[in-house]
Formats: sequence, structure tokens, C-alpha cells
Amino acid sequence: MDKPLQNRVAVVTGASRGIGRAAALALAEAGAHVIALARTQGALESLDDEIRAKGASATLVPVNLKDFDALDRLGAAIYERWGKLDILLGNAGQLGELAPITHIDQPVWDEVMAVNVTANYRLIRSLDPLLRASDAGRAIFITSGAAHKHKAYWGVYSVSKAALEALVRTYAAETETTPVRAMLLNPGPLRTAMRRTAMPGEDPLTLKTPEDLAPHIVKLALPSWTQTGKIYDFTQDGRIIEPQMPA
Repeated sequence: MDKPLQNRVAVVTGASRGIGRAAALALAEAGAHVIALARTQGALESLDDEIRAKGASATLVPVNLKDFDALDRLGAAIYERWGKLDILLGNAGQLGELAPITHIDQPVWDEVMAVNVTANYRLIRSLDPLLRASDAGRAIFITSGAAHKHKAYWGVYSVSKAALEALVRTYAAETETTPVRAMLLNPGPLRTAMRRTAMPGEDPLTLKTPEDLAPHIVKLALPSWTQTGKIYDFTQDGRIIEPQMPA
């Protein structure tokens, strides 16, 4: 079987379920060694079993992404063992609550911003030297159409994803002359736990699955991928969306 990511090292956040789990399995099957981050040890061990069954390998990192010091230690540990990082998938995210902006409690706001924005900033800060040490560092972050639709009651999630997009596009601009490519990926509605929480009356069988998305994540992780600072829109068959420039 073709292994286009052979000898490459990938960090995947939120790897215990949903998009993160499907991506970790697909990256491993493509040959990458997966460093899988999630809060739940048992779910990570189950993932590890599946990865090993594919003849691949993983390193399990049980961590809460709000432990920012742990993210700094992660960068140091990867440097000591591999000296580089080829792929970063910033997948983990929090929905928060669907409520008017004026009704969102501060702890909910802080939680969503910490996981969806600050953790990704800390990951970039910690792992940037390792991505630059790769011959083709690829940083991929999961965004959402909510960043642009500004629907009522989706405020905290919408704001967090808009901030994430600004973060990643800025990072892409700052690494444009390096081997690093930084992309945003909009998966659209998928059959995930977060989607069930947001849309409890929806028939999940009408939705695509994380497994449908996973090959597209592998595509963005390949050394041959050249675009940066843009949105890869899975809902439009991989259409590339350019940044909106001011008039």
C-alpha cells in the first residue's frame, strides 16, 4: 500500500473521537507516526489499538488543552525525540452553549476561547520551530462556517472560529517564505457529537461522516500541498476560499 506520509510525524488534537479520531487513523494508515492528544486515556488506548492493527504507531498524550504549560512541554519532548514536526492538526474544539450573547456566562466564554483559540495559539508557539525544521511542515486547523454566518445564539462559537481564522491566516503570512503551509479546513455538518448537541432534531444519517473527511486531511498534510492561508471547504468538494481583502 502507498504510504505518502512515511517517516513523517503528526500531532492531532481531540484525537479520541469524531474528526480527530478519523484523521489520526487516516494519517497513520498513510504512514505517519501520530502523536494523539485527548483528555480521555481509555479512548486514546482504543485509538492506539486501531492504529497498531493497521501496522502503524502512535504516541499517546492524555492532556487537557487548557494546560498551556503542558503544550510547551510537548514541543520540547517532540524536539528531543524527533527534532522536527511535519504535521499539526488543530482539531479539538468546544461548542459552548447556544444562547444570546447577553446570556452566556463568563466561564462558558472563557472555556470556548481557551480551547478554540488560545490552545491553538500556544500549539503554534510551541511547535512552530519544529514545523520549520521539517522539509514540508503542514499546519491544519478546523474552522466552521459559523465564523462568517453570525447566526443568532451561536455567538461564542462564531467569535472563537473567527478569531482562529485570523490567527491561522496571520501565521500563514508569517511563514510564507518557509517550508510551512498553514490551512483552515471547513468540514461543514458531519455526524459528530458536537453536531448532535447543536442540532438534536437532525437525522444523523443525512450527514457525511468524519471518515469521509479524513482523506482530505491527509491531502492537506502531504508535502506536495502548496497553498497557505486559505480555507479548504469540504462542503464544496474542496473548493479553496481566498481571504477577503479590504477594499
